[in-house]
Formats: sequence, structure tokens, C-alpha cells
Amino acid sequence: MSWIEKVTGGLGDKKKYREYKARVQGLPANYRTTIEAIERYLMYRGSITNGQVMVTMLEDLADLFEQSAAEETPIRDIVGEDPVEFVEEFLKNYSEGQWINKERERLVKSIDSVAGEER
Repeated sequence: MSWIEKVTGGLGDKKKYREYKARVQGLPANYRTTIEAIERYLMYRGSITNGQVMVTMLEDLADLFEQSAAEETPIRDIVGEDPVEFVEEFLKNYSEGQWINKERERLVKSIDSVAGEER
């Protein structure tokens, strides 16, 4: 990894993200609006700090909506009656990239270190 990638993030991830955005733009309007709303929610709620995990998640989302558009699947058949529940369930598949995992590890290490000193 070059020093530029260390500062700005992986260039491959950025290329994949641009490709994802182009795929979204190619969707019919109702699917595009839906995936953009989901993406916005994911950016606020997702807390994913790993660029590769984020790109993979977005690519999987694009795959789902491209397939659904090709089959003319109604939006509600994709996201159900509760879009928040749909996104929360979708997000569970990508938990390894969330910042909270780092904080969980930090908490465990901190408690382990002081608990070890008590012995």
C-alpha cells in the first residue's frame, strides 16, 4: 500500500465505489430512489469503518436491486413493510466492519488488564 492510500484510503475501494454509484444511476427511478435512501441510512446507522466491507456491502445491495429491477419485483417485496427492519437485518451481514467491534475489543482488553492486576 502506497503512502497515498494510507492517507486517503484504498484506491481500489474508491474505484469500486464509483462503479457502484454508476450501477445505481443505471437503475429505474423507483429502485434508484430506494437504494439511495437505504445508502443514506446506512451511512448514518452503519458505522462501518472498513472500506472493503463498506464497498462489498454496497455492491451486494446493488446486486439485489439490479436483480429485482430485472425481474420487476415491487419495492415492498424487496424491503417489506418496515424498511428500517430490512436495512437493520441487511446490515447484520456486515458487522465485522463496524466501529463498535473495535470499541468492544478495547473494552475487553481494558477490563482484562485491570482484572489481571487485581490477582
